[in-house]
Amino acid sequence: MAARKSRRRTCETGEPMEAESGDTSSEGPAQVYLPGRGPPLREGEELVMDEEAYVLYHRAQTGAPCLSFDIVRDHLGDNRTEFPLTLYLCAGTQAESAQSNRLMLLRMHNLHGTKAPPSEGSDEEEEEEEEDEEDEEERKPQLELAMVPHYGGINRVRVSWLGEEPVVGVWSEKGQVEVYALRRLLQVVDDSQALAVFLRDEQARVKPIFSFAGHMGEGFALDWSPRVQGRLLTGDCQKNIHLWSPTDGGSWHVDQRPFVGHTRSVEDLQWSPTEDTVFASCSADASIRIWDIRAAPGKACMLTTASAHDGDVNVISWSRREPFLLSGGDDGALKVWDLRQFKSGTPVATFKQHVAPITSVEWHPQDSGVFAASGADNQITQWDLAVERDPEAGDMEADPGLAALPQQLLFVHQGETDLKELHWHPQCPGVLLSTALSGFTIFRTISV
Repeated sequence: MAARKSRRRTCETGEPMEAESGDTSSEGPAQVYLPGRGPPLREGEELVMDEEAYVLYHRAQTGAPCLSFDIVRDHLGDNRTEFPLTLYLCAGTQAESAQSNRLMLLRMHNLHGTKAPPSEGSDEEEEEEEEDEEDEEERKPQLELAMVPHYGGINRVRVSWLGEEPVVGVWSEKGQVEVYALRRLLQVVDDSQALAVFLRDEQARVKPIFSFAGHMGEGFALDWSPRVQGRLLTGDCQKNIHLWSPTDGGSWHVDQRPFVGHTRSVEDLQWSPTEDTVFASCSADASIRIWDIRAAPGKACMLTTASAHDGDVNVISWSRREPFLLSGGDDGALKVWDLRQFKSGTPVATFKQHVAPITSVEWHPQDSGVFAASGADNQITQWDLAVERDPEAGDMEADPGLAALPQQLLFVHQGETDLKELHWHPQCPGVLLSTALSGFTIFRTISV
């Protein structure tokens, strides 16, 4: 249970001090801090991170905050667990003025793992302190950033590979969906000299390779097909969903006939990982729908759960390994839907750990029962459907507060401000990345 705990630090006269190092006889036994549920922090207390609960932990700032990002799959290999790590991301900013926005390609490298603390008072501790001073510079994480000017805030980005060509779909607050080629940006973040030339001479000339302005307003929903190269879905705040089909000339044909069914904003879209023509959508009308594009757009909705959540359904994730759909809503609930029983309108599992709207959900790419979620309560939670509580475990008796936690809850990460989106890295098992008003966080916990 250590992974669920946050320590409480008491500050006196401006100097931080661990509460347990003073006289704690009047405070009673230490308690697990339950985010959003208390016990509330007393005056002069703050939460401090338990570094032993993390295998990897880094933070990064890029200036203006990013509402959305996606991970760019690379050629460095799969199942990478050795440190330091190198990661590539594509992100879009939400700057204060439309002219100040950027589409960005980030290369994060030299990402070392957290260090295990030495035992107190040992010779090993003194030796490690000396080594730390020498290694500090060598262990500093590095960030290279290639930026492209973008007029208008970027609501969502999703990356795909078209053969050997990486591209990104971009939903703009100005009501357009654009596709940008990423090859040049990927090249320059690997070469500092080329990056300097790009930022000086080239970035202002980068334009989208395709643009669609047929939506009736802005939107957020966007998903590339994992099975049919170049096939794309986009959904807007006016309840419409459009299908993009790739053409032979490296362009797209966008069907002007929208898929009809939702009565309010389309919030998220997910292609089926097993069927070429099937996708799921969720909406502010509280519904989740399953569609088949072989039918005419006005008749393509095959299955509907009209009241999937108590309010807006913000995000969905379709498992790549099981027939499960995961959803998160304004009600703070996380729900797992078995698509073989979707007609029943009843989820197979519901979790209510978050105390504010869910902002992002995603299944683990390798472990079929594991998923992560983020919420407007500034929590990131990790879950495992396969976990069952050990009736002989003593934690529940020692702290009754633990009994209130869902048994499938593995980990609660905090410390971010205004969390927006998260993604598991598909090539680095257990590595989770998030974006928030406070910036990017890259971490791996001891639980996953």
